[in-house]
Amino acid sequence: MLPPGKIPPEKLRELVFNHLGARGERVIIGADLGIDAAAIDFGSSILVASTDPITGAEKGIGFYAVHINANDVATFGARPKWFLVSILLPENADESLLAGIMEELHKSASKLGVAIVGGHTEVTPGLERPIVVGTMLGEVDQEKLVTSNGAKPGDAVIVTKWAGLEGTSIIASERSGELERAFGREFVEKARSFIEMISVVEDALTANEVGVHAMHDPTEGGIANGLHEMADAAGVGFRVYRERIPIREETLKICGFYNLDPLALISSGTLMVAAPKEQAKAVVEALRGKGINAAVIGEFVEDPGVKVIVENGKERPLERPESDELWKVV
Repeated sequence: MLPPGKIPPEKLRELVFNHLGARGERVIIGADLGIDAAAIDFGSSILVASTDPITGAEKGIGFYAVHINANDVATFGARPKWFLVSILLPENADESLLAGIMEELHKSASKLGVAIVGGHTEVTPGLERPIVVGTMLGEVDQEKLVTSNGAKPGDAVIVTKWAGLEGTSIIASERSGELERAFGREFVEKARSFIEMISVVEDALTANEVGVHAMHDPTEGGIANGLHEMADAAGVGFRVYRERIPIREETLKICGFYNLDPLALISSGTLMVAAPKEQAKAVVEALRGKGINAAVIGEFVEDPGVKVIVENGKERPLERPESDELWKVV
């Protein structure tokens, strides 16, 4: 039986990646492990396309749908421009549910300068809560295209903002009652507000202007899974340092309360960057100049068998999460 969340990599290879239809002559980057978008040659520019469902949250689902998909497009160096969305509603859904989702989609897309250009809406038998599936399209000049599989040995691993932002916000929203009793209303409201930092569009476009080899938006499985995805896609390994990974106090407390690993908690809002070692300082300074927290947490290494984290001076393997920690509590 498959676990909740993303399909394991070995099953993707076995069941998915050998059934991809016709070979597209203009496809520069197609479906593969650790690849969050496709890149298609349109001559003077590259069309970047990504699709993602929102299944782990009901509150703010339209907000998440726009930003999660925009993030994937931005990691290729492209500016998100057009959005298609399929909205699947549970039986007996009230019109107000659809109206609320559309208002969230409209506001979020408008903020990013994105046009909603199509989609599908239906009431779907068997659903317990709504599911929104988005497809974002963006555009980038050929010379500025970045991929998530471009990390090179010796590259610095840079992360922006803090680990587990999305997961912290979702848990604070879904389990607000017991968290308020444990930590107080002000704490919970602050944790819930982390959703406002979920976009990495500015992070990615800023880093790309300086010059990077790869970028990735760690979603399910958090920082830990994101590191594995970047390394697998590029055929390299990594060594990161636990004390360098920025994590908000609210995330640590919530994870401690539910016995969760913050490094395996869904982390939209964080951007992972592979930058040439000599460029790392400039990338971090450019990000901080835009008010975006950023830190170098380690490096990519040549040996793909080395996927380790250093904690309290001791090195240990950083295992790929079987599923996201979020599923334990929502």
